[in-house]
Amino acid sequence: MDVANRQQAEAWNGWEGMIWAGNPEPYNAMMGEFNAPLFAAAGITSRDRILDVGCGTGQTTLLAARRAHGGNAVGIDISAPMLERARRDADAEGIGNVTFEQGDAQVHPFPARGFDVVLSRGGVMFFADHVAAFANLRRALAPGGRLAFLGPQPGGPDSAYARATAALSPFLREASPAATGMGSLLDPARIREVLAAAGFTDIDVAPVEASMTFGADAESATDFLFSMGPTRHNLRNVDDATIARIRAEVRAALTEFETAEGVRIPGSVWVVTASPAGPLRR
Repeated sequence: MDVANRQQAEAWNGWEGMIWAGNPEPYNAMMGEFNAPLFAAAGITSRDRILDVGCGTGQTTLLAARRAHGGNAVGIDISAPMLERARRDADAEGIGNVTFEQGDAQVHPFPARGFDVVLSRGGVMFFADHVAAFANLRRALAPGGRLAFLGPQPGGPDSAYARATAALSPFLREASPAATGMGSLLDPARIREVLAAAGFTDIDVAPVEASMTFGADAESATDFLFSMGPTRHNLRNVDDATIARIRAEVRAALTEFETAEGVRIPGSVWVVTASPAGPLRR
């Protein structure tokens, strides 16, 4: 496997990747309401060939495969533990038109013009060289194909999430190894610059808001937040009494967001679409 970003490969094949692979459900629930706008942007048809970049444990790849029931879906990720879970779920759901490959999408030897749609639910943030990576993905797209991905919007100090996690935020002083690069595509101008340099046209960056579910209630949402890699990384040297105090404060703050459907906090992303240079897709 050719790897351009060895730091990310080590991180996602280490403890953080194993945490996610062992418990993907809360992560999928957190991002679940963004699936609909992502797939609307991707415009998948029944015979499309789909590439899901940074597919993780494969939820979006399996959703794509169901839509492209006369085509196929390929999920690529750098994390072996997460891909193992993805393959297991595909087998359990009986989805036969899907495959999962381990690789660094920045340098992976994709078949030229081998896909009609390239999509990603956030996995494109972590490339070592964004222009090189998107150029590689452009070469993998058929003429008239479509790129569609999600990326986070900048979080403000007055956001609902900031309010809910105010007790924790002073301790989150640095990115965990796997989270390095998460802020690399926050600026729409930067997104357009990167995609244009990689050979894409018809670039659109649209804001989308949706509720993010963190757990069934404040207690389970707190457990989820404190299980995340960035939280564990930053609290690794903090004493137990302080952690217990922070947990209690976060749990209390999360009660504001408890609903009959769970703890739901408003979130916002960019939905980005673009086309490779060439004729429009029919």
